[in-house]
Order: sequence, then C-alpha cells, then structure tokens
Amino acid sequence: MIKKILFIGLKYSYGKKELGEALNKKAHSDMLKEIGYEVENIWLDDYETNEKLQEAILNKAHDYNPDMIFFKIFKFEVQFETLQTLKKEFFLVNWFGDDQWRFETFTSKYAPYFDVCITTDKFSIEKYKAIGQNNVIRSQHASFENFNDFENIEYKYDVSFIGGANLFRKWFVDELKKKGIIVECFGSGWLNGRITYEQMNDIMLKSKINLNISNSISYDIRYLLHHPKNILSFFKSLIRSGSKNISQTKARIFEIPVRGGFEITEYVPSLEDYFDIGKNIVCYSSVDEAALLIKYYLNNDKERENIRTLSVEKKQELSIHISKEQ
Repeated sequence: MIKKILFIGLKYSYGKKELGEALNKKAHSDMLKEIGYEVENIWLDDYETNEKLQEAILNKAHDYNPDMIFFKIFKFEVQFETLQTLKKEFFLVNWFGDDQWRFETFTSKYAPYFDVCITTDKFSIEKYKAIGQNNVIRSQHASFENFNDFENIEYKYDVSFIGGANLFRKWFVDELKKKGIIVECFGSGWLNGRITYEQMNDIMLKSKINLNISNSISYDIRYLLHHPKNILSFFKSLIRSGSKNISQTKARIFEIPVRGGFEITEYVPSLEDYFDIGKNIVCYSSVDEAALLIKYYLNNDKERENIRTLSVEKKQELSIHISKEQ
C-alpha cells in the first residue's frame, strides 16, 4: 500500500521563478497531499549544479524511504545512473506530457528506467511497448475544478487569448486583425502582460470567444515569408532534433470550458476523445478558418451559447480528479 510519496519536478514554470509556480506542483504534489498522501518534494530548479541535484535525490530517497517516487522530469535533469540506483530499492513513476513531439529524443531514453510510465499521447503507447516498456498508463492534462456562476454573464471581451507570445502567435493575431478581428491577448510578451490564475478565471468566463493558439512549428508559407526570423526558425527546427513539430492536447484546452468559456481551438489529434467537436468545442486548421469561425460565432449568439452550455456540462469530465485508490 502506498502511503509515502517523494515528488520530483519543477517548482516554477519552466524552472523560472519570475513565471510563477509550475502547474505540475499544484496538480501533482499539492493534490496528492490534499487527498491524504504523505508527500515530500525535491524541486529540480532548486539546485545550482546537476551534481548537487543527484546527491540530494539519493540522500532524500534514503532518508525519507518513500513507497513511490513520482517524477516529472522537464529536460535531462536526472541522470540515468541516479535512476538505476534508485530502482534497486524504490518504485519509480514518471509523467511524460510531451510524447507527441519528443518521444524519440527524450522519452525513449528515460522510459526503461521507470517501473511505470504515464503518457498523455495514445499514439505513443505502441512506441513504449516497442522499446520494452509495457507498464504504460494513458492519462491527460486537465483543469482544476472551478465553481464559476456560468449564467447571466456580462461579457467584457469579444475575443481573448491567454498564453505566452511567440513569433507565430503574434503573426496569427496580426492576421486576424487584418481581417477586422481584435484579440485581447494576455501573458508574457503581450501588452497586457502576465496575469494571475484568478484573472485568467475571470477572462475566460467573460470572453464571448476564447481563442487557443498552438505554439508548435507552423508550415504556413505566409507566416514563413512574413519575417526572416520565421524562416530561420523553421530551418533550425528541421536540423534540430526534438523540435515541437506537432500540436498536442494541453491543459488550456480543458481549462476554458471548465471555467464556463466558449472555445475555438486548433484541432489536435485525439481531441475527439474528450470533446464532441462542433457540439461543445469548435476547431480550426488555419488562420483563415479561425477568422471565419470567430466572425460566425460573434454574429450567432444563440448557437454560441448553446455550445458553451454543452461544454460546461462536461466540466466534471474535464477536471482533475484523483482518488486514493491503491
């Protein structure tokens, strides 16, 4: 029976204190404590050198003697030799959340060292088995529960986007602007800047349309020719292994409907496993389709609100639920 868990992951988003607490701290370490497990942590971003991190992990494991060590390795912070040593005494689990684009360059290297691997990509399960790892659990990013009042909303924004700015997202928003659509953008790199989790909650609820824009590599020729940096970035991605060349289902897709928002998002494979596309979420495959859909749903309130209502009814399925089952 599992009682004591040692969680090893990032404390801050992308390991940067200025970006605030990492979601995996709240979604894993804090939630496990909330349901009654005894949890202690090793934060990957707390150590000045990799050697000190390995030493801290080994010492903590032996002193704490957990029933399970739950990892969420971000890059290659934990050495294979450390995992080999730990596996002789402890039950090791890792959450792999980016298998869609870095199974070959990251997961395949680490997976053999764990007793159980958790993936968010159903298309990678056969890849795990091919390298001899048969203990694979398919899970998914989800949203924290939310108890917004979903009725009688006073909308503040027509279209909003929450997420960090990058070359593609800025181009995408500019293209929409050329088509007469103004998107209020929030997050690092936008004029409105970073927002709190509480502000995010309010923006999602009070936006007629919540836009979700991918941050993977774009092959749209208009984007590539828009700026020399875009072409340079594209060719670098072709040369560099492990580039983010495919979109994936992330937590944001679940967070919007759970907070009562209507969502238009880029289609990603397996999205239909969680949503009835067209009934409780709307998808686009290009900036032109996004513009078409945004204009349509801004002009058709009743249809938009029907979809929003159906998505809100799924919020229990889209929220994080963990229980203390053994």
